[in-house]
Amino acid sequence: MDISAAEASAFVASLLWPFMRISAMALAMPISGTRLMPVRVRVAMAIVIAIMVLPLLPPVPAVDPLSVQGLTISVQQVLIGFAMGFVMQLVLAALTIAGEAIAMTMGLGFASMVDPANGVNVPVLSQFFLILGTLLFLALGGHLMVIQLVLMSFETLPVGQTGLERDAFWSVIVFSSQMFIGAVWIALPAMISILVITLAMGVMTRAAPQLNIFSVGFPVTMLMGFIILMLAMPNLLPRFNQLMLDGMQVTQRLGGL
Repeated sequence: MDISAAEASAFVASLLWPFMRISAMALAMPISGTRLMPVRVRVAMAIVIAIMVLPLLPPVPAVDPLSVQGLTISVQQVLIGFAMGFVMQLVLAALTIAGEAIAMTMGLGFASMVDPANGVNVPVLSQFFLILGTLLFLALGGHLMVIQLVLMSFETLPVGQTGLERDAFWSVIVFSSQMFIGAVWIALPAMISILVITLAMGVMTRAAPQLNIFSVGFPVTMLMGFIILMLAMPNLLPRFNQLMLDGMQVTQRLGGL
């Protein structure tokens, strides 16, 4: 069987560009985008998904992957996949910010550890929130929804046409503000409750000056912080669910869905 250079180039391009979009998504999304996921496993997963969906994808343009136009198409595919996966990282970042705000309010800001997934130093409470958010993300099927949206984006944003518009990038920037808003909504009940306790301790110190606020207030604030955190934990699921739904809507807009 004779295979010409043009046919070989067309087959490589038809597999390469979907692989680049899928691998960029896997690099940016939670779970697979962390340092805990080996690079070989990430690449193998992207190759398997690209081969499985290759017969269902629209035909790719007959462009040499090594040409300037082919390089432009490659950059477009990487940007599309990276943007669609990065939105979910912002959802988990909201939990990290909320945990850090609560830890600072409780007096646990000094208790920090290295996050093995990202390699940065975060408070222990932020790490707890991040692990909990990752488990919720998997339990709600967020990873499957992101993969499905990326595969559906090949219908609305076929390979070879114009990539992401300026409005798509702007929607990611706007959603980044929702990361801070979501963090405030998650941490607000605990922060307000601890603030009330701190004010009460200040009134007690004013009424009884001989009371040592440093020896009494710190353990009381920490103990009440854990109790308040335990009582406020059931409200985490609806808050996280709303954040993930907003993130999925942004991902849909990025994919032109």
